[in-house]
Amino acid sequence: MLRKIVHIDMDAFFASVEQRDNPALRGQPVAVGGSAERGVVAAASYEARHFGVRSAMASVTAKRRCPQLIFVKPRFEVYKGVSRQIRAIFERYSGLVEPLSLDEAYLDVTEDRQGIGSAIRVAASIRKDILEETGLTASAGISYNKFLAKVASDQNKPNGQFVVLPAEGAAFVASLPARRFYGVGPRTADRMAQLGIHTGADLRAQSLGFLQQHFGKSAMYLYRASRGEDDRPVRPDRVRKSVGGERTYARDMASSAELYAALDEIIEIVWQRVAKQGARGRTLTLKMKYADFRQVTRARSLPLPIHEPGEFEALARSILAGLLPVPLGVRLLGLSLSGFEASAAPTPERVGEPAPAQYPLQF
Repeated sequence: MLRKIVHIDMDAFFASVEQRDNPALRGQPVAVGGSAERGVVAAASYEARHFGVRSAMASVTAKRRCPQLIFVKPRFEVYKGVSRQIRAIFERYSGLVEPLSLDEAYLDVTEDRQGIGSAIRVAASIRKDILEETGLTASAGISYNKFLAKVASDQNKPNGQFVVLPAEGAAFVASLPARRFYGVGPRTADRMAQLGIHTGADLRAQSLGFLQQHFGKSAMYLYRASRGEDDRPVRPDRVRKSVGGERTYARDMASSAELYAALDEIIEIVWQRVAKQGARGRTLTLKMKYADFRQVTRARSLPLPIHEPGEFEALARSILAGLLPVPLGVRLLGLSLSGFEASAAPTPERVGEPAPAQYPLQF
């Protein structure tokens, strides 16, 4: 039986909550997090995105792109409260809900709890409930697997939805830019372009061996996704023990200036993920791999969870300072936050397949 998967993604969630709660911000370019002088943008309103402002962007860069940008201090407890409201709506429609962050989740609606009869109508009903009960808009992607549902939710943003039917999956993926595949960041996209890979069709034309040679662990995912295949089930409430990110560099770095600049990029990326997850952790770990592949990690824990990007940045830079000067060039840097406060970790629930459908659900 084909799964019916819905991916719901709130539209500019943090910024939309701020605009909802403060009428003076409506219609204005808003950045949540950071300030005009320093820090990182955690979220940007659509008015700000029009100027090229994006999450994880340095605040100074964002202000340069949009001089009239309004910076707002994050209110994570408010966002968590709204996220709980939205989660309660999801659970009316499915017992299999996999949150990815405060503002997005997968739902397996193969079991048609409310007898609606169509996954497309289920998604529309969820979005309608969210708007009526929270005053916020959401976008949805509907398909037969998680990869396609997530890509589809971006197609008609904001406040729209898009379906990829089983007969359309392979053709839809073939037309996608390579950068739309999960895990393909700017560096990987550049490497793909150098290999003549620009679209899903280009990816599908490559052998598994070729992909393994050039993309390592991601090869099987890319091979299958380029064919519209993804058999991962929706897994309710997977508990994340850490949130992090790392980068491997084409050229080894040895100077303190290079390492601090590289670390600042990692800080921006990881803090954006931390903010999106609504995670509040006490322990920050820095990973460093030298040119000879020897690896060191250093961790530091605080008495209270980290709530501000400035605190996160200062702690990361302090850990790096303790490792300088480096004995060899550095080929990899990474950061991860762990030791989450109990309220930030989701409660484990059952993990499994959908029960047989009470009603035969169509797309």
